[in-house]
Amino acid sequence: MMELIAQNMAPIMFVSLIFFLLLGYPVAFALAANGLLFFVIGTELAPLSNGTINLSWPLLNAMPERFWGVLSNDTLLAIPFFTFMGIVLEKSGMAEDLLDTIGQLFGPVRGGLAYAVIIVGALLAATTGVVAASVIAMGLISLPIMLRYGYDRSLASGVIAASGTLAQIIPPSLVLIVLADQLGRSVGDMYKGALIPSFVLTGIYLGYVLVMSFLKPQSMPALPKEARTLGSGVMSLIVALAIGTGVFYAAFKWFDNGVNTKNAEILAASVAVIVTYLLALIDKGLKINLMSRLAQQVVIVLIPPLALIFLVLGTIFLGVATPTEGGAMGAVGALILSAVKRRLDGGVVREALAATTRLSAFVMFILLGARVFSLTFYGVNGHLWVEHLLTSLPGGETGFLIVVSILVFFLAFFLDFFELAFIIVPLLAPAAEKMGIDLVWFGVILGVNMQTSFMHPPFGFALFFLRSVAPKVPYLDKVTGKLTDPVKTSQIYWGAVPFVFIQIAMIGVVMAFPGMVMHYKGKVVDPSTVEFKLPDMPGLGGLDGGLGGGLPGAAPGALPAPGGLGLPPLGGPGAPTGAPAAPPQGGDASLGIPAPMGLGTLPPISN
Repeated sequence: MMELIAQNMAPIMFVSLIFFLLLGYPVAFALAANGLLFFVIGTELAPLSNGTINLSWPLLNAMPERFWGVLSNDTLLAIPFFTFMGIVLEKSGMAEDLLDTIGQLFGPVRGGLAYAVIIVGALLAATTGVVAASVIAMGLISLPIMLRYGYDRSLASGVIAASGTLAQIIPPSLVLIVLADQLGRSVGDMYKGALIPSFVLTGIYLGYVLVMSFLKPQSMPALPKEARTLGSGVMSLIVALAIGTGVFYAAFKWFDNGVNTKNAEILAASVAVIVTYLLALIDKGLKINLMSRLAQQVVIVLIPPLALIFLVLGTIFLGVATPTEGGAMGAVGALILSAVKRRLDGGVVREALAATTRLSAFVMFILLGARVFSLTFYGVNGHLWVEHLLTSLPGGETGFLIVVSILVFFLAFFLDFFELAFIIVPLLAPAAEKMGIDLVWFGVILGVNMQTSFMHPPFGFALFFLRSVAPKVPYLDKVTGKLTDPVKTSQIYWGAVPFVFIQIAMIGVVMAFPGMVMHYKGKVVDPSTVEFKLPDMPGLGGLDGGLGGGLPGAAPGALPAPGGLGLPPLGGPGAPTGAPAAPPQGGDASLGIPAPMGLGTLPPISN
């Protein structure tokens, strides 16, 4: 019996961990306790394991070094930076300004507020990377407005929760940082790989709202004219965009001078954005009013967060900054934006620092617990057990990806993305790499999948965040003065269901079209088209004056004659072939080594 337990320690340990987690123990302590408990058991049962268990008490001496490897990981420094940036931006009022402005822009369109929520969710995701901040901000700001103008409660709740979870997959997502670290890949590559799938997912969300606006037009009415306080003026906005495009074209021609063409598009786009922004500020500040109020507001409100996105992601993609440095610049940029809006004070900074410290400590404790667990799990050959289990699945690469996606989807009912990344991903990565699966592609599939952990009822965190700010009892609307019904929990859950199916479909899309992710590698070069041409090189000297020093009449590729590389022949003039030459003064006749050039005869050394 004990031998059977010893030889099957890995699956027993894995089932025990799931049991601890289902009992509700904190993940970090469940991991560490499980690892230490089975370390003791495994060490005692090692002689009965027939070589399956490789544990001994001296192995614990490796634990401090493993902990130090976690604490000194530069990549994980990006997590507190991006968290701090997100909290400060949430307090800066940027989300409120974006929702109000884009809501006014799409106001005349049926479902305009839903479009605005999704677009703002994508912008907040690209600036904050924090799901909680996005969902809470949009729940507080947009949900009362959507209820005020007759939006269906389930639809409004689903749109807000789903757009908030875009922070999971749109760079600079925290989950992508963690996945890159666990998979041993570059964060920049993971960001590049996730870029197109995140745009596609955002587009599918918008397409869903478009379809529903035709199928159920009464569930998402357009804003009434009296609610569109910025008025009209879309044509003015189009003219402003045309001017910006003209500036871009002129700047591009100026930068693209044949010498410095590498970043001509980026430099030209920066100039165009700055000029358009300055024109809007001057037009509004001097009250020239060449632009409509709507156009002024759209330009002034949209460009600062877009500039922050470029500061963070643009510098990473260009290779100017690492993700950690990009996060630091983003945190500084968030402080500047908040100060410009006069929302920066000691309370905001204190709250942001406290939230950042809590999240960073949470991540660090889970990582340390995972290191304890993995030391024992690898000691009982658990990684080999998981690898053999997964690589023997039918269907090859496709079967592996489908089974792993189903596994992660169901585990996401009980675990959040940090726990999945630190517990499950290190077990899956070796099997994926052995099967030849690109780990960046694999990481993006997992990132899209883990997005569902925030959405599927009844444990989705985004649903909890929205529930915490949605009205629970009837309330008087501040604008209309009418009694408004609350939002039921069942309505929030049903509103999330269509978006969960969209996210599942997106997993299939990324699996079916790996090119959406693989573009991060750059242009693929066909080796058969590569030609190597060496320039003609002059002779390097020697008695024969040639590079190869080949013998006269020798075939190409024959061994060079002595002196062919500029060295004097070992045989002197008149000496038999292979005999040593008589050295010049200062040489050594016994070795046939000539004296150093220009030194002549060295004087004798006196005692």
